[in-house]
Amino acid sequence: MAPKPKQDRLPFEPKQTKQKAPKKVPASTAVATPATKGRSPKDDASLSVIPDAVSKRMIRRMALFSGVPTALGISTFVVAYYVVSNQLLELPTVAVLLVSLGCFGIGVVGLSYGILSTSWDENRVGSPLGWEEFSLNLGRMVEAWRAGRQESRSKS
Repeated sequence: MAPKPKQDRLPFEPKQTKQKAPKKVPASTAVATPATKGRSPKDDASLSVIPDAVSKRMIRRMALFSGVPTALGISTFVVAYYVVSNQLLELPTVAVLLVSLGCFGIGVVGLSYGILSTSWDENRVGSPLGWEEFSLNLGRMVEAWRAGRQESRSKS
C-alpha cells in the first residue's frame, strides 16, 4: 500500500484561498461639538464599554431570568418521560412539546429582560426584579431608535 499524502487543509476547506485586501478604516466623520472638544478618541471608546460591575449584574440577571425557564423546559422532558414510562398518566406528546416550547420561549424573553432590567449605573445595584430599571432602559432604547430613524429620514 502506498502512504497517503499529507493533507494541509481540512476536508471542508476550499481548495484555493484568495488573499483579501485589508479593509480601509474610514476617516472619522465626527464633528467636534462643545461636549466632545478636548476629548480623545480613546475617551469616546471608554464611554461605549460596559463597566465590569454592570456586566456582571447583567450576566446574573440573564442567568436567573433565562436559566430558570430553560431548566424547566429541559426538565419537562424528564418529568414527562418518568410519568409516561411508569404509566402514572397518559400525556399527549403535543402537550409536552408545547409546555417545553413555552418554557424555552420564556427563557428567550428572559435574556432580553435580564439585560434591560439591570441598572446601567455602575454605582447603583437596582431592585431585585428590576421593573423600574426595565422601564427606564426600554424608554432610552425606544428614544434612540426614534432618533436614529428621524436622522436617517432627514438624510434622505
